[in-house]
Amino acid sequence: MTQRHDRIARRFDELKAADRAGLVTFISAGDPDYDTSLETLLALPEAGADVIELGMPFTDPMADGPSIQASTLRALEGGQTMARTLDMVRVLRERDDATPVVLMGYYNPIYCMGVEAFLAEAAEAGVDGLIVVDLPPEHDAELCLPAQAHGLDFIRLATPTTDAKRLPLVLENTSGFLYYVSSTGVTGAAAPSAERVAQEVEAIRVHSDLPIGVGFGIRTPEQAERIARFADAVVVGSALTDTVAAAESPAEASRGVLELTRSLAGAVRRAREAVTQD
Repeated sequence: MTQRHDRIARRFDELKAADRAGLVTFISAGDPDYDTSLETLLALPEAGADVIELGMPFTDPMADGPSIQASTLRALEGGQTMARTLDMVRVLRERDDATPVVLMGYYNPIYCMGVEAFLAEAAEAGVDGLIVVDLPPEHDAELCLPAQAHGLDFIRLATPTTDAKRLPLVLENTSGFLYYVSSTGVTGAAAPSAERVAQEVEAIRVHSDLPIGVGFGIRTPEQAERIARFADAVVVGSALTDTVAAAESPAEASRGVLELTRSLAGAVRRAREAVTQD
């Protein structure tokens, strides 16, 4: 049993006290290369990221759209491994012991490393939670429950097609926060309707006190602001990985990700003020 750090719970408590939503940023570890990715990771908290999702590169990211697929392949081509991904978290923890880090990806690389070995190293490195998109609740004994025994939150996804019958099963062993997928399909899909998503989030709140982060299709500060009016967090990934893809150099990629993060963070922080003014 590993001691819990509870960074995720503390961060959402801080956000609630400040009466604002958080910004969750996703980058693929090792994209476009290890050094640039690490530089970006270390700068994200100061740029306004409240929680960091760090993608574990995998050759077959089936739930992701073209942008994140491309980012994970760039990372793999650059030599990124699970060991290097965990090393990135260790370096961050030397500078920042407060910002939660969630590893996001697929079960295959974890299975290949060995579940117990992976969980022990992740906990030691300073990881706070996992999002493993291809392990449904029926397989909680495989990774979810062992992860929680190592002090890691297991964050589950709910979607517009998660009905009232299945939702309790999805929520049963979920901890940290619930990631609400605001649109059907893969990451980077069309922008969601804020009004529709607000209704869906409120319906979930009847069943759970967990914070709810909303992602998929949120690309601009304006979209982030609308979602931040009612969600506990706004999750942005594809817009950031697109910024890396469009950059002409690694240095430009890092600058672009951080500039967009600052713009998104500002919009998220303004959101509740806008509601008050309305």
